[in-house]
Formats: sequence, C-alpha cells, structure tokens
Amino acid sequence: TGTMMLELQERVSELENWTDGKGLIIHGAGNTFCSGSDLNVVKAISNSQASGDRSEDGMNMCMFMQSTLTRLMRLPLISVALVQGKAFGGGAELSTACDFRAGGGTGWALRSFPTQTVPGWGGAARLVAIVGHGAALRLLSGATGVDPETARHLGLSEETLGSSDGSGALEEARAWLGRHTEGPASVVRATKEVVAAGRELPLEAALRTEKDIFGRVWGGPANLQALERRAKHK
Repeated sequence: TGTMMLELQERVSELENWTDGKGLIIHGAGNTFCSGSDLNVVKAISNSQASGDRSEDGMNMCMFMQSTLTRLMRLPLISVALVQGKAFGGGAELSTACDFRAGGGTGWALRSFPTQTVPGWGGAARLVAIVGHGAALRLLSGATGVDPETARHLGLSEETLGSSDGSGALEEARAWLGRHTEGPASVVRATKEVVAAGRELPLEAALRTEKDIFGRVWGGPANLQALERRAKHK
C-alpha cells in the first residue's frame, strides 16, 4: 500500500543513520514475504486517467520506489531477504534489493501478472546483475513462480532453510548471516562498500573508491588489534 511504501522509506532512512550496524534481515508475516502492490492502489492510480494524471501518478510511484530500493541496496549492511512463501511483483523486486535471498518460498515472480505490467522499481536491472541476461529474461517472461530448487540453481537464492515455521527460519537466517558479519562493524561495512562500488561503478572509479575505503580501514583500531594478535601468535 501507499502507507507501506512510506514506512519502508522511513525504515531505510533509519538504517542509513545506524552507524554501528552490520547486517539486516527483511522478512514477511505468515506465509507471505510480500505480495506486491495493493491492487486497490493500482486501480486508484489507473482510474485517475480521467484527470489526465494516470501516467504521472504511476511514474511518481515508480521513481519513489526506485529511490527507496536503491538506497536499501546501497546500505553498508550485509542484507538478506528471508523469503518464506510468496514474493510477487513489487515484493519480488524488494527481495532483489538485498544482497542475498534465503528461505523456502514456494512462489517468486517478478512480473506482475494480475496487472499485466513489467518491473518498475529497479527489479529487472537488479535481476540481470544477479542471474544474468538470459535467466532474467526467462524469469520475467515465464508465467509461473520460481520454486526453491530453481532459485538455488539460478543463483537467485543463496540458501534453502530447513525450518518451515517463521521463528525457526528467522533463527536460521540469523545464524547464516552471522557467519558473514563476524568482526568489527567498521570492517564489515567497509567490505559491503567496496563490493557495492565494484558492482555499480566503472573500473577506474571503483578502484579509487576501494583505495579510499582501504585507507580508512588500514591503521584503524580493528586493523591494529588484528596485527597485534598475529604478532603475539608468532
């Protein structure tokens, strides 16, 4: 819904100011990760055609959510979408804004079939980066959801969790994420930043960014403590 879109933006703003954070898990309630756009909202935007604002309203929603999900993707946190159950349309797009996707979801469909439209929140561009051009085209043009085995095979999902209940799956996701967020926050966040730079920037710009981030971490408290520990073990 429109309210949920605003709430998501607010949460992203809070996370941008969470300076000591290392990881993030996004999950849904019950058997649905996120079912995508509320059809009543979509219908309301479509019905505004009489005033000539249908295209403008749709584009405003598109740009708002592109901005929010891009900011989510760029957070210096290692993020996991815990996909339990269905992730359709905008919900599937939300999952692509995370670094990893895990879970035992039985339905993942990026294309919004009820409204016969295409991704507009950046999901298609991110999907190409995740699974490649050919697989992305097959997923977007197919008429069925993606099962966990196919998601793993394509590289869309990182892990299939054993727990079927929400609390058990969340604990599994926390344990999995914990293996990638060990160590000081400054180093984990810097790692995410250099990877994000390599993904989004041209090579020369990515190299400059990596150099700057390395310079920020090198000689810092975590680096000096690690060097001291290694010296003592020799």
